[in-house]
Parts: sequence; C-alpha cells; structure tokens
Amino acid sequence: MIRIFKHFVPVQILALVLADGLILFGSMYLGVAVRFLGGDSFGIEDIQPLHPKLVTAATFTAVMLSSMSALGLYEREVTVSEWGYYIRLMASYAAGMMVMMLIFYIFPKLFLGRGALILTGLFSMLAIVILRGLFVRLVNGDVLKRRLLVLGTGSRAAQLEQVLRQHNIAHKFHLVGFLPMGTVSHSVGLPKIMENAGPILATAIHHKVDEIVVAVRDRRQGNLPMNELLECKLEGIGVVDISSFIEREAGYVQLDSLNPSWLVFSDGFCRSSSRSIAKRIFDISVCFAFLAVTFPILLMSALLILLESGTPIFYRQTRVGECGQMFQVLKFRSMRVDAEQNGGPQWATDGDQRVTRIGRVLRKYRIDELPQILNVLRGDMSLVGPRPERPFFVNNLTKKVPYYANRHTVRPGITGWAQIRYHAAGSVEDTRQKLQYDLYYVKNHSLFLDIVILLQTARVVLFGSESHAKAGKARAAGT
Repeated sequence: MIRIFKHFVPVQILALVLADGLILFGSMYLGVAVRFLGGDSFGIEDIQPLHPKLVTAATFTAVMLSSMSALGLYEREVTVSEWGYYIRLMASYAAGMMVMMLIFYIFPKLFLGRGALILTGLFSMLAIVILRGLFVRLVNGDVLKRRLLVLGTGSRAAQLEQVLRQHNIAHKFHLVGFLPMGTVSHSVGLPKIMENAGPILATAIHHKVDEIVVAVRDRRQGNLPMNELLECKLEGIGVVDISSFIEREAGYVQLDSLNPSWLVFSDGFCRSSSRSIAKRIFDISVCFAFLAVTFPILLMSALLILLESGTPIFYRQTRVGECGQMFQVLKFRSMRVDAEQNGGPQWATDGDQRVTRIGRVLRKYRIDELPQILNVLRGDMSLVGPRPERPFFVNNLTKKVPYYANRHTVRPGITGWAQIRYHAAGSVEDTRQKLQYDLYYVKNHSLFLDIVILLQTARVVLFGSESHAKAGKARAAGT
C-alpha cells in the first residue's frame, strides 16, 4: 500500500493508473501521427504544432482516467474475464469522448480532428485491454504476494483470518501461520498454528516472512515479546498492529479490534483551518457545477412526484450534524405522506411498502439526495462525509454502538466512504459495519479522498446498488 494524502492506495492499482495514463497520453500522439501519415498536408507546418497538443493529450488522459474510475475500472474486484468489464470500458470511453467534445466546444484551442480522436480512442482501448490481461495474471500470481506471520491465535487472530478470506484482499497475501502467545484456547484452525516454532526472528527468516501482524488482545505478563519484535523490525521485517493492518488493507477501522490507545497514538484525525477552507471552496464549486448539469433531472423528478402522489414534493427532516448540531435536511419525498403515521421513526428496509413507485427509482439512483445540494450550499452539510442520522436513532445508537458519537466530529455529507463501501443500514448491526467505514473517513479525510469517493459514487449511481450491497454483506460476514 502507498499512502496518498492519508488514504491507502494499493500499489497495484496505482501502477495500473500510471500505466493507463501513459497509454492514453501516448495514444493521442500516435493517433495524430497515423491520421496524417503519408498525407500531403503532413509536412513541417503540421509537425511543429504537435508540442501544443501536450495540453490536449493531458486533458484527454485526465478525462479518460476519471471516466474509467467513475465506472469502477480501478477496483480490486474487477477482472477482465467478466463481460461487465468490457461493457464498463466501452461505456467509460463513450462518456469520455462526449466530455472531450464538450471541452473542444468550450476551449477551441484544444480542438483535435475527429479522425485523430477516433484513432486515439481505438489505439488506447486496445492497449488498455492487453495491459489489463497482463495485469490480472501478474497480480493473481504468487510472485507479488506478501508473506504474513500472525502473532496470536485468539479472537483477534480469527477476525484477521476472516478479513483475509475476502476475495479482494486474500490474493495479496500468503498466510504462513499463527504463533500462539500465551493462550490456552485457540480460535483459529489447528493446522495453521505453529506450535514450538522457536524465536520469532528465526521463524520469520525461515519462512521468508515479509510482515508480522500482532493480533494479541492481552499484551501484559509477557504475552507480547517486545524484544523479539524489535529484532524483527531491525532486520527489515514489517511489524504492524491488527487494527492498523485492517485499516490499511480493508479500508475501515474494525471496532472489534479497536482500543482507545490506538486511536490516541495513531496518526490521523487532523483538522486545520486551511483544510476546512479548501473543503468549503471545493464543496461550493462542485455544487454549482452539479446543479447546472442536474437541473433537468431535478425538474423532472419534482414533476413525477407531483403527478404520482401530489404535494409535498420535498421532505424535510431533522438530522444531527457536525458537533451534534441539529439541521433540517432536504430530500425529494420518496415515501407516502403517512409513512410514519402508525408509529415513531422506523428503519427503511428493502422492499419497504411505504416507498412510492417513483420513490424506488429515485432511491435506487440516489436522485432523492440531490436537493441536499442546498444543504451543502447553506453549510449544514458537505458533499462528502458520514450520512446524517435522525436524533432518535443517534441517541439509541450512541448507547449501543461504541465510538458512534465520533462520526459527528466532521460535517455530514451527501455521499461518503461508508455509502460506497457498504449497503444501506437497516439494523443496529448494519450501523456497526457502516461506522467502521465512517471512522476511516473521519481519521483519514482529505480532498483526495473526497474526489475518490465522488468518482466511486458515480459508479454506484450508474450501476445501481445491488452488487454493491452484496459486496457489503459479504464484507460484513467476513466471507
């Protein structure tokens, strides 16, 4: 993993982005050269202006990388053996080309001929398909796998084993085994327990271990041999706590392995006036641009709600914001007017009969959230952050879920890390799982992570949330 602005990015994905970027950039020059190769007009006067194409090529590269990211082509789960990959690749190119046409219209100096642009797209798409095939074979091979040794055989070690079973993590590691640390009972499989293995350093060297994960709950009374771990560290073998390992590799802060001292001494949770000002400027700029693009959708949605179930079109509800401040969130009404007539606040569930027909479509594609742009412009919310909840649920969940109140240390958002990584919460356990992702965002938030989340939100909106929900449930179950 490489940490970019406090967000952990897999080395393989970063290398893939860089390789795709080089292909996209170079393909434009290749497309221009082939388009005019052998033509009477391809003389000195056409060769000399090639260097200003640097800006056009850089713009094309940025647009296509953003489009591919928005359609989920830089996720760990994507493989070229699925037809969905090719559909997403073609869709990303179609979207990218339309954006480029718009850019050419707004900035004529960046204009590139239609023939050269089509050749650029064909060359780059072919090269990227070939690159992805090689990439998948390389990543799934044993050469790049890191060899892990886990200290501990108790409940924390078992939790780590569950995390490693996830298909988007397990392919990166080879689990050498578990070293018992003063525990009598074991929570992991006996075949993987390394009894009487000898000194930790000797064991690590013998098995060519790259990293040691400390998964010991009780670290007193000699259960954690610090001198031996120091020897491993000095020999260049990585040593990491289980909480830090899961945060780095899985992208969430696991509650079951969390302790207050880790939160206090780990980095993150940084806040500064410059960061707040930059985020505010970013929010306002994107909101105005987004309003301009989505205005027809907003108008059509309001009309459909009015035709199906009348007024009110909008739904106002009290939510808990930053530092516990209350505010009125604004959404398109997606339920019947009497949705909570028979009782107090209720969890929204799959197939909820209170949801209208138009409301189901609005919820599926997150269109019901669009009016919250006004909340962002007012300063109640941010574009990216933990989803704001109702006071009734906040009071109950704060009592039942540890660290739940910590999610209110940042401004809530329309979308967030938990929204793109886990399905909608319909129970206390779902809320626990989502909180783990919210805590990751609170700990590591930055403009870079906000941009990543916005791009991935586009993927959820375009393809719906069905596969997303299944992935979230699988992560929750540890499968």
